[in-house]
Amino acid sequence: MARALAARVAITAGSPEKLELCRDLGAQITINYRDEDFVARLKQETDGSGADIILDIMGASYLDRNIDALATDGQLIVIGMQGGVKAELNLGKLLTKRARVIGTTLRARPVSGPHGKAAIAQAVAASVWPMIAANRVRPVIGTRLPIQQAAQAHELMLSGKTFGKILLTV
Repeated sequence: MARALAARVAITAGSPEKLELCRDLGAQITINYRDEDFVARLKQETDGSGADIILDIMGASYLDRNIDALATDGQLIVIGMQGGVKAELNLGKLLTKRARVIGTTLRARPVSGPHGKAAIAQAVAASVWPMIAANRVRPVIGTRLPIQQAAQAHELMLSGKTFGKILLTV
């Protein structure tokens, strides 16, 4: 979606296969976090400035490094906590960069109101669905399993070896 909005996209992944899949989806900068310092690489790719926006699914385990990777006035948007919920925050780094750390989840939102789930659904219908209809964005379905294999699907998800959504068919 970021590419469809003309953003320059950098991603991190832990395998060559996932890096290739991300390139196929439009990522211009792909970094294997197991082999390479993603902060140094992002700085190199951005002439030393860093990322304007980081969308983080890991949470605590990457907080400090993600702040290092941010550009001045950058935003770190935390949408997951796979790497933990508690971390120490160096406020000096945050202030020096005039950076913002934003946490968000759909689960905690009310259904109605200006920032509720209904408002988000309307915004998605107005902004995202037209991109899908025009084939500018496509959902990524990595695995399809019959609903009877829901336990196997859950194990697959926990393994971290998936790419895209796991679709259970009825």
